[in-house]
Amino acid sequence: MAAPTIADRLNRRFLLMTSDAGLVDRLRAQVPVDWQMRVVASLDDVGDWNDILLYRFLLLDLDEVERFDPIDVIRVLRMEYLLQIAVLCFGGDADIRDEMRMSRADRFYERDQIVTVLPQFLAQYNW
Repeated sequence: MAAPTIADRLNRRFLLMTSDAGLVDRLRAQVPVDWQMRVVASLDDVGDWNDILLYRFLLLDLDEVERFDPIDVIRVLRMEYLLQIAVLCFGGDADIRDEMRMSRADRFYERDQIVTVLPQFLAQYNW
């Protein structure tokens, strides 16, 4: 396992887990050139836990049912990897949001709202 470098950690990047191509395009339009948005279908696509730590936050689609189970994603992050990167959820109904809260997801937004709040998080995590 290769150790991340300081330069790797200083790269501004975040993860997005969704299969909604239209939403991906709308979010990508909000991302400044000095940031990277990586769309993945699985945490395994990112790598080991130390690779996930290189990302400043995760946007997680709670309406997803085809490519991944959002509840499994948060459980792996919090219980298996013991990681506390911010998990910003969007979409979903009250039941899945409650379950995600119990699994320690951080924030919840309506599906269209995530596009408007993304610039706020990019500014907050711009260190």
